Amino acid sequence: MAKGKIIVLSGASSVGKSAIRNLLLEDKDLRLFYSISMTTRPMKEDEVDGQDYYFVDHRSFAESLKKQELLEYTTFSGYYYGTPSQQVDFLAQHGKNVLIEVEAQGATQIKLNRPEALCFFVVPESMEELEKQIRLRYKDDENTIRERINKAKVELELGTVFNHTVRNDEPEKAVEYIKNIVLGKK
Repeated sequence: MAKGKIIVLSGASSVGKSAIRNLLLEDKDLRLFYSISMTTRPMKEDEVDGQDYYFVDHRSFAESLKKQELLEYTTFSGYYYGTPSQQVDFLAQHGKNVLIEVEAQGATQIKLNRPEALCFFVVPESMEELEKQIRLRYKDDENTIRERINKAKVELELGTVFNHTVRNDEPEKAVEYIKNIVLGKK
């Protein structure tokens, strides 16, 4: 049985990764399985444990770090986020293609641990458009808006370490580009 591919999707906050991710997961040709991340942040009302994230306490997260059970991890707004390596490796070893959606910093960690991973960095049409999206999404909290915009600027600088850069002016075009690379057509 051929080993599955690890596909990493990354980009700045509010660049449209979720829309691209959802379209990729719907594409039956790609046979993608979504890697669920672990977090210490509280579960939101509409989220489901084990489907949106694995919600854990700080002690459990620290234990996973200590045991080197995470492919990558990061912190944001006082909460930790990470990708459990066991599920990714299990799926890939059983011929499944695994999609991981992470921050740019996390993607660089994955690339160090799994150099065979195909890493895609999603960039916005423009910085102005990205700022507009962040303001629409976080309209009630100016501190969060500023924090997200500053973080996005730093993340855009990290885009050079990725295998592929994908402009998200139309999610369908971005998905087609990624699909062609994953299936070996580009």
